[in-house]
Amino acid sequence: MTATPAPTLWRLVDEDDASALTLIVDTPNGPHLRRIPPALPLPAHVEHGPAAEEATQTAAATWGLPDFVFQQVAHAAKGSGSREQGDRLLLAGRRGAVVQVKARTIRPKADALESNWIQKVAARAMSQAKGSVRQLRMLPADMVSGRGRVLRVDGNAFEWVAVFLLDHPGVPEGITASWQPTKMPSIALTRRDWDFLFDQLRSTTAVLDYLFRAAGEPAVPLGEEPVRYYELAAADAAAKPGAMDPNLVGEGGALYSMPRLPQAPVGDDGTRAHLMIRFMLEDIALSPFADPLTEADRHTVLSDLDRLPVGARTEWGHLLLEMLGDVPKVPAAHTKWRFRRQLDADATHQIIVGAASRFNAEVRAAFTAYVQLRHHEVTSRTGRAEESYALGVLLTPRLDGYRPWDTSTVRVHGDLDLSEEDLQLHRRLWNRTAEEGSAVTQD
Repeated sequence: MTATPAPTLWRLVDEDDASALTLIVDTPNGPHLRRIPPALPLPAHVEHGPAAEEATQTAAATWGLPDFVFQQVAHAAKGSGSREQGDRLLLAGRRGAVVQVKARTIRPKADALESNWIQKVAARAMSQAKGSVRQLRMLPADMVSGRGRVLRVDGNAFEWVAVFLLDHPGVPEGITASWQPTKMPSIALTRRDWDFLFDQLRSTTAVLDYLFRAAGEPAVPLGEEPVRYYELAAADAAAKPGAMDPNLVGEGGALYSMPRLPQAPVGDDGTRAHLMIRFMLEDIALSPFADPLTEADRHTVLSDLDRLPVGARTEWGHLLLEMLGDVPKVPAAHTKWRFRRQLDADATHQIIVGAASRFNAEVRAAFTAYVQLRHHEVTSRTGRAEESYALGVLLTPRLDGYRPWDTSTVRVHGDLDLSEEDLQLHRRLWNRTAEEGSAVTQD
């Protein structure tokens, strides 16, 4: 792998926007300019400290998803007092971040004094984050999401990263926050860094993955996280793809590789196609469900879909829009299906997204059979059924003008213990050859 030049950092001279940055990034297509705006403005009529916490949550909920941002429902008792579980939590899949927001609420002093204050609050924040995770591991607690829903959180179910998030009007240049080393990955960011990551990636899962990755790297000065991001993105762009057996997804499977960290912001192609995945997430988040499903089940399904690589979302969005326009073009008595499937590199996570021309009980049953069959085929080849799952999301056009489509989901995991009779029925429906009249077009 050849070395890639580090991005050049320029500070904008702009009376209205003095805290913004411009990065010049060397890419295979030539220099790329990336303007990093200041953090979102603080809410009016709110004290500075709580306002910084609220703005932090707003960024994560707006560019990520409200269902992945949590606060504690009530304080956890500790002796005669009480203890917070952390200012904010990010939870998606099996990863979590405990975020401690610290705001400078008075006029900054000399750089040396500000540096001392930053080191002091950084140490306090990391100690609080460590204590919060320890408390959650000892005693699960109810957390309320940005959607206002309650989720019971057991700290032992997550891998954690601690985030010290600084809201400061003038961080001294070159200051690197430090604290006592802990076993838990830890990282320090400014609020502008935080907003940049969510604006760049538009996915809570992708931001969490980045936080864990960056926490394993040497610390960078506060405010320069975008520089590190582009250094890692350049390394991703130059890295060779990993190996994977395309036969795991059966005939027609193909191997695709893309950088984990895109250099261009997600959705930067000038279209709204990348928003298709967000629309699907919102559909799932807002849909009613009945017993025995719970909010934990909804959170799992949302987390699964949010694993879709951010670099692929625009292309998937274009395809899904084309599918929705195509599937109704069949005779009234017929149903047309189109699917796109993705199997992660570890061959345990499968996402199936498709469209069908109508939705009824037969379509629901057929789609469930499709997801079950594809999950069974992959796990039969890998022998890793217990740690594997398949998520299916089906879009069906609506013609009543109320909304453009309906969204339905099916999730299966582990060994499905399908009978041979069930498998034969599923294969007869979904594994027909073109000569037999294939039931599905796979994109």
